[in-house]
Amino acid sequence: MPTVRIKPDTLDEENRRFAQVPLTKPVFLNSVPKSGSHLLRNIIRMFVPVEQQYKAQFIQHAILDDHVEAFDADHPMLSWGHLLFSDASAIETSTANVILLVRDPYKWVLARTRFFLSDEYKGNVEHLKNGALKVEDLLNLMIFGIFRKTPSMAEIFNFNAISWMGTGAHFVRYEEIIANLRALDSAEAEQFFGDLLGKCGIALPSDWRERVRLGSDPSQSGTARENLTGMGIELPEELPEMQKRLVDYAAPGLRAMLGYS
Repeated sequence: MPTVRIKPDTLDEENRRFAQVPLTKPVFLNSVPKSGSHLLRNIIRMFVPVEQQYKAQFIQHAILDDHVEAFDADHPMLSWGHLLFSDASAIETSTANVILLVRDPYKWVLARTRFFLSDEYKGNVEHLKNGALKVEDLLNLMIFGIFRKTPSMAEIFNFNAISWMGTGAHFVRYEEIIANLRALDSAEAEQFFGDLLGKCGIALPSDWRERVRLGSDPSQSGTARENLTGMGIELPEELPEMQKRLVDYAAPGLRAMLGYS
């Protein structure tokens, strides 16, 4: 099982500076891996009492049976994870407000590559970090997967995002979060974060901007791009044209389904 090294944050202490209103219904922050999961989690954490934050585990399908208490309607909690769609996940999350975070597949390929190459990721792909492969090789492996080691992009998006469509899960794009963080003082940002929190069952408080600023601080996320270490291979800022074409070939219609084209 791959492991991720994450430095502890101080958001519990920051959270207690604010008046918190208890959740009345469970909230589950689901996401496609490498789509800004910790950013979304940290922002929403600033609006939920620490005592109602389920921190036992980052919930995934393989361990779902061990963490069903996160979705107990009688004891509402905020939880998070990468939970693929299945009969079990549909049943267990039926009590919760489900938010599903996605990212543009073109950007996702770069983010996944960057994370696999970092010191923070430890798993069965350590050989990718030795510099033997060209950047283009690495990007193609992120798109098509590594035989018997890692799933393809299409598999991940199909099970972790597309199959949740039409189920009542509220989809949010990583790029929308970033755009509104950059214009946090605007009326559009207030509308965006008010809607996002509303889908969680949380009313927008008057001090929402300060909470969002604290939760979105990159220093509070060990997996933020700025905090990844050991990157000995330089990646492009934008996916090369051929790899864009390969994304479209490997998962035709995916970007359109997610609202990116």
